[in-house]
Amino acid sequence: MSGLFAKKDLARLISDANDPNAGEGGQGGTLKRTLGAFNLTTLGIGAIIGAGIFSLTGTAAAYYAGPGIVYSFVIGGILCALAGVCYAEMAAMVPVSGSAYAYSYATMGEFIAWIIGWDLILEYAFGAVTVSVSWSGYFLSMIQKTLGIHLSDGMLRFTEGPWGNLVTLSDGTQVHGVWNIPATFVALLVASILYRGMKESAFVNNLIVIVKVSIVLIFIILGWAVVDHANWIGNPAATGLASLVPPVGPSVRAGKDIISYGWPGVFTGAGVVFFAYIGFDAVSTTAQECKNPTRDLPIGILGSLVVCTILYILMALVLTGVVPYKLLGVSDPVAVGIDKIVALRHWSLGAAKIFTFLVKLGALSGLTSVILVMMMGQTRIFYAMSKDGLLPWFGTTHAKFGTPHRATVVTGVFVAICGGLMPMSLVGELVSIGTLLAFVLVCVGVPILRINNPDVARPFKVPGGTAGAVIIGGLGALACIWVMSNLPKDTWLRLIVWLIIGFFIYFGYGKNHSKLNNGSAA
Repeated sequence: MSGLFAKKDLARLISDANDPNAGEGGQGGTLKRTLGAFNLTTLGIGAIIGAGIFSLTGTAAAYYAGPGIVYSFVIGGILCALAGVCYAEMAAMVPVSGSAYAYSYATMGEFIAWIIGWDLILEYAFGAVTVSVSWSGYFLSMIQKTLGIHLSDGMLRFTEGPWGNLVTLSDGTQVHGVWNIPATFVALLVASILYRGMKESAFVNNLIVIVKVSIVLIFIILGWAVVDHANWIGNPAATGLASLVPPVGPSVRAGKDIISYGWPGVFTGAGVVFFAYIGFDAVSTTAQECKNPTRDLPIGILGSLVVCTILYILMALVLTGVVPYKLLGVSDPVAVGIDKIVALRHWSLGAAKIFTFLVKLGALSGLTSVILVMMMGQTRIFYAMSKDGLLPWFGTTHAKFGTPHRATVVTGVFVAICGGLMPMSLVGELVSIGTLLAFVLVCVGVPILRINNPDVARPFKVPGGTAGAVIIGGLGALACIWVMSNLPKDTWLRLIVWLIIGFFIYFGYGKNHSKLNNGSAA
């Protein structure tokens, strides 16, 4: 049993991470160092800005916080920042590609590291599956509604998987789909980019991020000019900034009266929009591909969080200022905002179509970059776990491209198949609970290392000394647990089943092949 909680030697781990000729286990075959602070920041933005900003804003405003959704985004950003600074300290101190898996290995032992590594598959691989299905939906909407291209009934059946949403045919009948080809296509396309190299992948991501941030800024600028300040008054009886928060009262959602609004609604809204922030942690998986990881990783993690928080707040202000918040409880609230902006500006039909096309292109770009960063993170987790002997096959890099090519192929095929068959709703909440569990362990790991290894160099520190690390790490863990507690019971059940499957793999293969427990790693 003692082997289950064996820890990696922290000094050896840091030494190997900083040695250009050694892998995490001292075995060589490392990844190429090509990334700087700008690339890391755009990777973070690429992972964060996706479906969340185009959907969660409306849901949280209509049902929970009203115009006070702005405060929900501020609170959500603060909650995420608690985990973000913990990730920044860990990533700068232990710059290895395993992210939370590697940090847990050094702080809480191999078994906990396995749990978090297996759990991260829920965040990265299934996260890519979820977003690929969403990408397919946006792509189909742009093809049919924006470009006016008609698809035959036979083609429509290949835009949804057999367990996804029903497909509406030309005669109005609804049938099950056969295979979601657009979701499969985008997964294989992204995998082929990742296979070629991190430098090429970062370049593509940079272009995508520039496009989608530009589109978001265009929406904010054009919408700001036609904001109706009356839409921001949620509570006429209040004054100042408090007037944004509607009084506590019933709102109708899915036919059920629920009590929302007021500051309790703002905090509930913060839990909802929290998921619009997840993804920044994928930056830490690129640690062994950074030119200067101890400096650039904290910049990438915290810089992307700051940029996205500002964009989210401005987006929420414009959306609730243009459209009354009670009308935003739809699956595509930004589309409602677009229609309102077009109407208020009295644009021609042609101008309206161009604007709509650009915004949907921004949404597609945002989703593409999320898929890219999520799949990239998954390949690096597989790589790190295989280097430690806990998984087979994935611990080598391509002789020419310097990428974990086997992990990339397996991840790409897995995401392509699951995206083609599975519904987004089935895996979406699993992504959330998997991510939050990783956040909890990183937040707990920071104070543990501060107490057990106080003399290790920390290029970036959680402020406030050891006491500050304990307080911030504890608050970050509690915040994530609070958000997890609001997830459905079925999601917890699926997490337990997933972890049990992981236990079988660990005790059947990982424990017996562990380099640490077999004496071949420090």
